[in-house]
Amino acid sequence: MKNSSPPRATKKEWLGLAVIALPCMLYSMDLTVLNLAVPKLAVDLNPSGTQLLWIVDSYGFLLAGFLIIMGTLGDRVGRRKLLMIGAAAFGLASVLAAFSNSAEVLILARAFLGIAGATLAPSTLSLISNMFRDEKERTTAIAVWITAFSLGGAVGPVVGGIMLEYYWWGSVFLIAIPVMVLILIAGPILLPEFKDPDAGKIDTVSAALSLTMVIAIIYGVKTLSIEGFSWLPLMVTVIGLSLGAIFIMRQKYLKSPFIDLNMFRMPAFSSSLIIYMLSTFILFGTFFFVAQFLQLVLGLSPLVAGLWTLPSFVGFIVGSMTTPGLSKKFKPSDIVFTGLLIAAIGFGLVTQVGPDNGLALVVSALAIFSLGIAPVFTLATDMVVGSAPPEQAGSAASLSETASELGGALGIAILGSIGTLIFKNNMTDKNEIDTLGAAVAEASRLPAELGSRLLSSARLAFIESMKTTSLICTGIAVFLATIVWVYRKKITV
Repeated sequence: MKNSSPPRATKKEWLGLAVIALPCMLYSMDLTVLNLAVPKLAVDLNPSGTQLLWIVDSYGFLLAGFLIIMGTLGDRVGRRKLLMIGAAAFGLASVLAAFSNSAEVLILARAFLGIAGATLAPSTLSLISNMFRDEKERTTAIAVWITAFSLGGAVGPVVGGIMLEYYWWGSVFLIAIPVMVLILIAGPILLPEFKDPDAGKIDTVSAALSLTMVIAIIYGVKTLSIEGFSWLPLMVTVIGLSLGAIFIMRQKYLKSPFIDLNMFRMPAFSSSLIIYMLSTFILFGTFFFVAQFLQLVLGLSPLVAGLWTLPSFVGFIVGSMTTPGLSKKFKPSDIVFTGLLIAAIGFGLVTQVGPDNGLALVVSALAIFSLGIAPVFTLATDMVVGSAPPEQAGSAASLSETASELGGALGIAILGSIGTLIFKNNMTDKNEIDTLGAAVAEASRLPAELGSRLLSSARLAFIESMKTTSLICTGIAVFLATIVWVYRKKITV
């Protein structure tokens, strides 16, 4: 009788995982590392306000827009091949960004970085699903994968701050070069090639629809969250949703669909995708308020504020890396249920923040809800890619990452809008001011006594808005935990 258990990973696969983890760190680092460099590059390149926004945002917009395309492309041309192409393109775009001599060139370089970056997450995650066929080993590998993202987000501001202390602003982009060179050398040796042998040609219309759909939705909700209600971003969001409906309808009639909608009929796949998306919704929404609280309420510099978020990343890393061990003793649904309750406790702590107990309580809350939500991310991601057919792992991985991007954008937009409304309702002075940043700017132009009074009012109003949105996040976490508990026997998470 043949042993039907999947093959165990060898030393080669585990060394390959180390190679895979490196681009994941850079993927998340490039989302944060530029923030500290903005003041210096603004002096050197003198960009307009609109250009500065596009310098910061073009990477994230193009990355989100191309995720589905790159995941599907990897299934067809080969995941290792796409990773190698993406790594080379990322390195070249990093050099272009580092030595940009105008705002236009830097915007173009950041856009190329986003397109190249979109190859990294789907390629690496789908490779993991093929390299580690044993469920327990795959869970461990995905925990390492998610930890790499956490490390990138944690060290991004710190490394960026150190580089800016001694070198010019473009140096923050050169961090990617040695990593990408290592991937190009070690990747062909340690990483196997996988692709769908029966995949049809890529439907270019579906590719265009998916790209436009995601960018429109991300742009619309992000603009609404920052600038408040206006017709243009609302129309762009509606157009994006409409294109999404057309995209879905088109897949039903294609012989070789861009995305196989049958994956959504699998309870494990669809439920995990929803949990992952809503978890990023509450996480990113909370971080949106915490970043402002640390800098504009407590008056910390960006670098010091970044350092105070490190306990959160430590919690995330610990939560991710302990998940494989826990999954050997407990059911995944029980781990997700417990993790969501722990996250709810962390979010609940933020509701107790006041003017005098802010820093310690917020830092503790960050660490607790990161510790709790990390196993949710790990197991939900594992189930999304693990439940999909092996030949569609790239598409599944891209959908997972797109859900994360959309969840984060919606969390900032929706919770940000709610927070703005609460902020305005709690302001005792200058009711036409609708953000804490605007209040800080206005206070600097007023006489000392009036400015101090405005700042005090604005900071108290902001604390109230942060506490209320954190209460909403607590409710969502408890709701998700309840759903997981009720349906734990019907869906595997």
